[in-house]
Amino acid sequence: MSGVVAIVGRPNVGKSTLFNRLIENRRAIIDSQSGVTRDRNYGEGVWNGREFTVIDTGGVTVKSEDVFEEEIRKQVVLAINEADVVIFMVDVRCGVTDIDASVAEMLRKVDKPYVLVVNKVDDGKYMYDAAEFYSLGLGDYFTISSASGSGTGDMLDAVMAKLPPDKPKEEIDEEIPRVAVVGRPNVGKSSFINALIGDDQHIVTDIAGTTRDSIGTRFNKFGYDYYFTDTAGLRKKEKVSEDLEFYSVLRAIRSLEESDVCVLMLDATNGIEAQDMNILHLIVKNNKGVVICVNKWDLVEKTTNTSREYEELIRKKIAPFTDVPIIFTSVLEKQRIQKILEKIREVYENRKRRIPTSRLNEVMLDVIARYTPPMVKGKTVKIKYVSQLPTPYPAFVFFASNSKYVRDPYKRYLENQLRKNFNFCGSTVRVYVRDK
Repeated sequence: MSGVVAIVGRPNVGKSTLFNRLIENRRAIIDSQSGVTRDRNYGEGVWNGREFTVIDTGGVTVKSEDVFEEEIRKQVVLAINEADVVIFMVDVRCGVTDIDASVAEMLRKVDKPYVLVVNKVDDGKYMYDAAEFYSLGLGDYFTISSASGSGTGDMLDAVMAKLPPDKPKEEIDEEIPRVAVVGRPNVGKSSFINALIGDDQHIVTDIAGTTRDSIGTRFNKFGYDYYFTDTAGLRKKEKVSEDLEFYSVLRAIRSLEESDVCVLMLDATNGIEAQDMNILHLIVKNNKGVVICVNKWDLVEKTTNTSREYEELIRKKIAPFTDVPIIFTSVLEKQRIQKILEKIREVYENRKRRIPTSRLNEVMLDVIARYTPPMVKGKTVKIKYVSQLPTPYPAFVFFASNSKYVRDPYKRYLENQLRKNFNFCGSTVRVYVRDK
């Protein structure tokens, strides 16, 4: 396994800019507003042929009344504990602050090698100002500009020298399902991930929009092996007022596009709303598997048929794509968490399902013979053959004469028959008709 490098420091000193430079990707959100990064963000970097893992952290503050600050501080401590080497970043233009001194004291209390990095030295006149940071008592420092990359080479040489030798790489199965947890803000996405892994690795508050970056977490317990991605809540476009939130939404959508299965979380106290439908349409458009999770079910007053009536209401609203698993859960109470894991596996297998061509034709040609395509403009349509396409999701092509006269209602009939005879629950099914 590669070494782990954590970047820590107070807000707005350039940690995320350096993180993006080290991983050669604009994964972390960068904004002039302080406190942008909240959760830890992970990426892979390479220097002189050696790979290493980089952790970007939120800015450390002290004596703040902001509800996020104590949670961010916990995340920084977790990152330091995970790291083999800590990059402590300070800002030459602000000089030594009380927060810098507090972080320095934090580093002295842990037995981890560190590198003091003075950032924003993109002009020679700041070189001499950096000497002020000797007062932190952490020894020598490196002057860099994370924006331009100046000085980062020498810094990385020092970091690599402090990293322990690489451990043998763990064999990672490329078939591990990638699961994106999506939904509106404050429906319990981060709480769901924390409940699974048994650790507060994702910041959770009552404030909508807490999660900004899309955070990946490997889950390998109880016979399940998934790669979960917690995403920012997706709100309506007109409600996305900040550039910062705009980029968070883009990352959430990108995570959705890169996933195999999406867990769409709903708030049971609000029901399924228009934005939930928009997110579901986005999942279907990208041909991803989906499990609908109705969270906060413990807050709903129930009678004998409450869950059945609620499920019927959801299926009525999401029609015609109703062949999806719906789980009622309470993440805080850890109710039916295991059921969600089971359904993710089921949907993932359904999405990969390949039907032998002989079996496919045996079943579907019999179905077509019982209900042939309607005649259109005096033209008769005869379907001769069906084949499954080599796509990551179920897609079928029916070869027919006069294929242009096959209308959407008959295509939906074909899809429904495919679902009836073969298990594709939770997955989109695409039907195409081509001339033979």
